[in-house]
Amino acid sequence: QVQLVESGGGLVQAGGSLRLSCAASGSIFSFIAAGWYRQAPGKQRELVARISRGGGISNYADSVKGRFTISRDNAKGTMYLEMSSLKPEDTAVYYCNADPPWSNSWGQGTQVTVSS
Repeated sequence: QVQLVESGGGLVQAGGSLRLSCAASGSIFSFIAAGWYRQAPGKQRELVARISRGGGISNYADSVKGRFTISRDNAKGTMYLEMSSLKPEDTAVYYCNADPPWSNSWGQGTQVTVSS
C-alpha cells in the first residue's frame, strides 16, 4: 500500500499563491499517472489536475486552467501543485493520488483556505 502525504496548504488572500507537495512512499508512484484532487465542504471530491507518469502531459479542470501547474519529480517520488491567482472558490482540502485513484491511499490532505 502506497502512503501519500500532502503538505504546503495554508491561509492566503485572494490573488495569492501556494505550492503544494506530495510525497509518496515506495517507487511505484513514479510509474503511474497521478493527480491532485480537492474536496470543498459539502461537495464531492474532484480531480483538478493530472500528470502523465513521465510528466510530459498534464491536464486541468476548466476551473483552474491557467492558474494551476502540476509537476512531478520521479527521482524523488514527489509531485507538486503550483497555485496562483487563488480565488475563494479554491478553498478545499487538497489530496494527491494516482489517476484513477487508489482507494486505500488517500492521505490526510492539506487545507487551502483563500480569503476574499
